[in-house]
Amino acid sequence: MKLIIAANWKMHKTGAETEAFCREFTREAAAFKKTDAIICPPFTALATAQEALKSSGVFLGAQNLFWEKKGAYTGEISIEMLREFNVTHVIVGHSERRTLMGETDTDVRRKIHAVVDSGLIPILCIGETSLERENNETEKILVSQLRQAVSGLPAEQAENLVIAYEPVWAIGTGQAASPPDAEFAADLIRTTINSFFNAKVAETLRIQYGGSVNADNIGSFVKIPSINGALVGGASLEPDTFSSLIKAAEKAVSN
Repeated sequence: MKLIIAANWKMHKTGAETEAFCREFTREAAAFKKTDAIICPPFTALATAQEALKSSGVFLGAQNLFWEKKGAYTGEISIEMLREFNVTHVIVGHSERRTLMGETDTDVRRKIHAVVDSGLIPILCIGETSLERENNETEKILVSQLRQAVSGLPAEQAENLVIAYEPVWAIGTGQAASPPDAEFAADLIRTTINSFFNAKVAETLRIQYGGSVNADNIGSFVKIPSINGALVGGASLEPDTFSSLIKAAEKAVSN
């Protein structure tokens, strides 16, 4: 199973900056043999990224979407609009969307269904806050978020799911989860998906870790059997830094 490492640029990079990044990054990407690399730029840079990543083997992702196909939804973007740019992956339920933008579990479920119904691949983000962690509610929160996100999803559609464990307390703080904590969460996710669907879905599921991940610590996460990659924020904003992270991940799984 290939690693899956996605760059979530959040609200960073203009079209010109995206073109410059992709031009440099794709020179390195040809050497990635064990990784599906994904760039998720802002919506305004999707067209530029599509052109710059052409024939590179690097996938293009989006950071969000709305679940309706069209309509009076000012400021939103539909799945068909994303497909126009050959987007293959869509981040759904990131903690910043949940906490800052007020997305509910129902919103996340609608978005997951919209993505899988279109044939694209959702990167579903789940994770606990620092308070929930302190109250020993990590397991409860992860299972609840999973259950509500994939409710009503047929097993055959769940086979392409990617799930990112992103502890909210680790995102942008410089404080990554410990490998044992990440392993506990990943094992819990896989076991829960098995109970929701079947062993085949659980076995093919790719699980990412996200939250202050970088080239120095990525190896400790991808060496864990249940973790298959990472959703990367700050460490994905420079082409050499992101390339170094992917190289470190591939080296770790080779040893």
